[in-house]
Amino acid sequence: MSLHYVALGDSTTVGVGDPQDGSTTDLSGAGARPGEGWRGWASLLADSLGSSHRVTFSNYAISGATAPRVVAEQLPEIGSGPIDLASLIVGLNDTLRSSFDPGQIRDCLHQCAAELTGRGALLLTVRFHDHGQIFGLPTWLRRPLWQRIEQVNAVYDDLFLQYGGIRLDMADYPEVYRRDFWSVDRLHPGERGHRRLARAFADELAARGVRIDVPPELDCAGEPPSRWADTVWMVKEGVPWLGRRAGDLTPWAARMVLTQFRPPADAGVRRLRA
Repeated sequence: MSLHYVALGDSTTVGVGDPQDGSTTDLSGAGARPGEGWRGWASLLADSLGSSHRVTFSNYAISGATAPRVVAEQLPEIGSGPIDLASLIVGLNDTLRSSFDPGQIRDCLHQCAAELTGRGALLLTVRFHDHGQIFGLPTWLRRPLWQRIEQVNAVYDDLFLQYGGIRLDMADYPEVYRRDFWSVDRLHPGERGHRRLARAFADELAARGVRIDVPPELDCAGEPPSRWADTVWMVKEGVPWLGRRAGDLTPWAARMVLTQFRPPADAGVRRLRA
């Protein structure tokens, strides 16, 4: 039986964080595409599906992609013809930008989902966890970031209600909040995280009757990052990355913080009426 699997998304679907050779690879390359030193959950899932199907796997994900970029750059590449399985995971990059627009994200993801399912695809999506907890952000910054993530999650809820498919809620997996689930940058899953994500989708597909003779392996070849590796990465990559993004992130973060401490606009009116 043949099966055509199409993957759209950002660096997580590219496979960043899961080097093909199991080594520690530089994670800083923006615009990375599948096959450029990365393996990742989508490739692992495709390999597993290949144990029982003739699989055609097309991964169009690009590192750094936002929802509008998926529509503009990836959706046109999928061509025409039937699709059996399609993953659509994007949105976290959108939450880290001052241009964050949940309405635009909703429109973009619905456009993708309508196109993919209209061609017969079973849709694979997620609900995101509290990524601020992984970063160890202070509460005053973690809370507004989580509010943005929840707005993206609401879009995925809409997609699931309208188009069906398989939706993984990452918060349902306790290991998501373990350090060894993540790569050294804490932005991308490490080998263990990618393997767990592939296995979770494979289990859901198998429960729906999709034959998978060899499920994705959970054992890892590489070791999780040490504290020393964490520190070295922050000095060499993390701080420069923050510097490059400062012009975009700093105004956004400042507005979010002020929003948390600013009283509601009608608070003064209520006090006068009291």
